[in-house]
Amino acid sequence: MSNVILESIITCPECGAKKKEVMPTDACQYYYECASCHKLLKPLTGDCCVYCSFGSVKCPPTQENGACCS
Repeated sequence: MSNVILESIITCPECGAKKKEVMPTDACQYYYECASCHKLLKPLTGDCCVYCSFGSVKCPPTQENGACCS
Protein backbone atom coordinates (compact mmCIF):
# COMPACT_ATOMS: atom_id res chain seq x y z
CA MET A 1 0.00 0.00 0.00
CA SER A 2 2.79 2.40 -0.74
CA ASN A 3 1.70 5.87 -1.83
CA VAL A 4 -1.96 5.09 -1.14
CA ILE A 5 -3.83 8.02 0.38
CA LEU A 6 -6.17 6.91 3.16
CA GLU A 7 -8.00 10.17 3.82
CA SER A 8 -10.63 11.69 1.55
CA ILE A 9 -12.92 14.69 1.86
CA ILE A 10 -16.50 13.72 1.09
CA THR A 11 -18.67 16.51 -0.33
CA CYS A 12 -22.41 16.09 0.05
CA PRO A 13 -24.17 16.72 -3.28
CA GLU A 14 -27.32 17.77 -1.41
CA CYS A 15 -26.03 20.51 0.92
CA GLY A 16 -22.36 20.95 -0.06
CA ALA A 17 -21.02 20.05 3.39
CA LYS A 18 -17.49 18.63 3.43
CA LYS A 19 -15.98 16.21 5.91
CA LYS A 20 -12.59 14.49 6.05
CA GLU A 21 -12.88 10.74 6.56
CA VAL A 22 -10.45 7.83 6.79
CA MET A 23 -11.25 5.26 4.12
CA PRO A 24 -11.42 1.55 4.89
CA THR A 25 -8.70 -0.49 3.20
CA ASP A 26 -10.44 -3.86 3.31
CA ALA A 27 -14.00 -3.10 2.16
CA CYS A 28 -16.08 -0.70 0.08
CA GLN A 29 -18.20 1.85 1.88
CA TYR A 30 -21.46 1.78 -0.01
CA TYR A 31 -23.47 4.10 2.29
CA TYR A 32 -22.52 7.37 3.93
CA GLU A 33 -24.76 9.68 5.96
CA CYS A 34 -24.00 13.39 5.64
CA ALA A 35 -23.27 14.80 9.10
CA SER A 36 -24.90 18.11 8.14
CA CYS A 37 -28.18 17.32 6.32
CA HIS A 38 -28.35 13.57 7.09
CA LYS A 39 -28.86 12.60 3.44
CA LEU A 40 -27.87 8.99 2.85
CA LEU A 41 -25.35 8.92 0.01
CA LYS A 42 -24.88 5.92 -2.27
CA PRO A 43 -22.35 5.54 -5.10
CA LEU A 44 -23.22 6.95 -8.49
CA THR A 45 -23.77 4.50 -11.34
CA GLY A 46 -20.44 2.99 -12.35
CA ASP A 47 -18.68 3.80 -9.06
CA CYS A 48 -17.93 1.17 -6.42
CA CYS A 49 -18.24 3.29 -3.29
CA VAL A 50 -19.10 6.71 -1.88
CA TYR A 51 -15.43 7.77 -1.94
CA CYS A 52 -15.18 7.17 -5.68
CA SER A 53 -18.37 9.20 -6.22
CA PHE A 54 -18.14 12.03 -3.68
CA GLY A 55 -14.62 11.97 -2.26
CA SER A 56 -11.61 14.11 -3.07
CA VAL A 57 -9.57 10.88 -3.36
CA LYS A 58 -10.68 7.54 -4.81
CA CYS A 59 -10.78 4.50 -2.50
CA PRO A 60 -7.54 2.58 -1.75
CA PRO A 61 -8.24 -0.43 -4.05
CA THR A 62 -8.98 1.91 -6.97
CA GLN A 63 -5.79 3.87 -6.25
CA GLU A 64 -3.76 0.65 -6.28
CA ASN A 65 -5.40 -1.37 -9.02
CA GLY A 66 -7.55 1.01 -11.04
CA ALA A 67 -10.53 -1.12 -9.98
CA CYS A 68 -12.30 -1.68 -6.72
CA CYS A 69 -14.05 -4.38 -4.78
CA SER A 70 -14.66 -6.73 -7.63
